[in-house]
Amino acid sequence: MYHSSIFVAGHNGLVGSAIVRQLRAAGANRLLLRTRAELDLRSAAAVERFFAEQQPPYVFLAAAKVGGIEANRSQPAQFLRDNLLIQTNVIDAAYRHGTRKLLFLGSSCIYPKHAPQPISEDSLLTGPLEPTNEWYAIAKIAGLKMCQAYRREYGFDAICAMPTNLYGPGDNYDLAQSHVLAALMRKCHEAKLSHAQSVQVWGTGTPRREFLHVDDLAGACLYLMQHYASDAPINVGWGEDLSIAELARLIADIVGFSGTMRFDPSKPDGTPRKLLDTSRLTALGWRPTITLEAGLAATYDWYCSQTQHLRQ
Repeated sequence: MYHSSIFVAGHNGLVGSAIVRQLRAAGANRLLLRTRAELDLRSAAAVERFFAEQQPPYVFLAAAKVGGIEANRSQPAQFLRDNLLIQTNVIDAAYRHGTRKLLFLGSSCIYPKHAPQPISEDSLLTGPLEPTNEWYAIAKIAGLKMCQAYRREYGFDAICAMPTNLYGPGDNYDLAQSHVLAALMRKCHEAKLSHAQSVQVWGTGTPRREFLHVDDLAGACLYLMQHYASDAPINVGWGEDLSIAELARLIADIVGFSGTMRFDPSKPDGTPRKLLDTSRLTALGWRPTITLEAGLAATYDWYCSQTQHLRQ
């Protein structure tokens, strides 16, 4: 694989950039990378031209419109439309232009809100989704099902990885768009610099979440491209979780913010718990290596390097 052309769709995003780092470290030197300005994946005509010209043997489909609870709640049409367009265009063009293998990045939000914990891949479509992100989830389920359909009808080698909550370098720290971990890191950092006494945290702090460093996910994606071929989705996670309140305190300690957390129960909590069953991936011989504490410390170093602020 590493000596062939590889298209990483969404290479500037959190996941795509990590996949590019891992591919380059593995010796891949024929990467096909296009910015959104160069290739709008929502345009069927543009995607068709790209695949007709480049015919990449391998495709990592990491491009997506993503965001936290507020972004999902306020932009349901965009989350549904844009993700459906991206997935449909890329998967179909890849099949028609001879791609050998495609990896589609889904999300753990595809599972029912009250799925048994830890969540196995078999829980898909067994219950209602979490309302605050159902538009994104439905789009991702459609992408997963499209991969399954193309494998079953056409023999197209498309696989689907379902990662848990992600963090790491390249994350989005816009408070209107970010996920909980990035938002908490920015809030604690700014509170430390301004000598604030407290930080507001959405919700009650009781929901439990699992977090995986994006470099671990990228490593899993490369591993799956070489060792997995099935229409069954496969979870990618750490296998442990913690409450949002515990996460907030851990981030505050790493950042150096000694104030208090003010939880706002008027804001949505989202799914009560979301811990993935990763036994299918473990059985293949892959496990993550970056602990949450080490990953958060490295991510905060990266965050500081991207701002004009210095640690105090």
